[in-house]
Amino acid sequence: MTAKSIKALGVRALAAGLAALACIIGGGVMTAGTAQAATCSDVEVVFARASTELPGLGIVGTPFVDGVKKNLPGKSVGSYAVNYAADITQLSAGAGATDMTRHVTSVAAACPNTKFVLGGYSQGASVTDISIGIFTFLGQGETIPANLAPRVSAVVVFGNPLALYSGHIPTSSPAYGPKSKEFCEAGDPVCANGVNGLAHLMYAFDGSATEGARFAATRILGS
Repeated sequence: MTAKSIKALGVRALAAGLAALACIIGGGVMTAGTAQAATCSDVEVVFARASTELPGLGIVGTPFVDGVKKNLPGKSVGSYAVNYAADITQLSAGAGATDMTRHVTSVAAACPNTKFVLGGYSQGASVTDISIGIFTFLGQGETIPANLAPRVSAVVVFGNPLALYSGHIPTSSPAYGPKSKEFCEAGDPVCANGVNGLAHLMYAFDGSATEGARFAATRILGS
């Protein structure tokens, strides 16, 4: 997707809404990506925030990670906020995918028993798409090596722009599709070609983050 087409969908207004929500939530938005702890966790959640959000997990990633932890009692769950610009032009997804990929590769090498959950919101969903090897119009980046795909137990995205071109992770990726889940609100201009900008801002509040976390936890327990 080009920057012009994204702007035509009213993403500037959506970005302003995201920034406002981030300010309102405040403490719910982490201020920096968390580094891998010295001890390996059972599960590592790697999440990419939406455009214009402050560095960290973001308004959707934060409750999503919290939900994964809640649904995996007795397991240690670490998290990493993808380090990328998340700029309004939608052109930083490739660099974000490279950071996501390199983090997964690094942790996988240091922690042979750690399982991964990947996720992203809006442009962060595009980051995830690219990282797992799906072509998008939002850039190119490094992809997770095929031999590490079995270590990724779940992929969960919210408001994925890929859907505007009839693309969906379940049908676009043989390796990751069976363990993926997508959330797209009716009317969302970013994933449903709708005109309701508010719909794109609801994933943290409409139960999507909670449901996505349950799905990821179930995949972890079954893998």
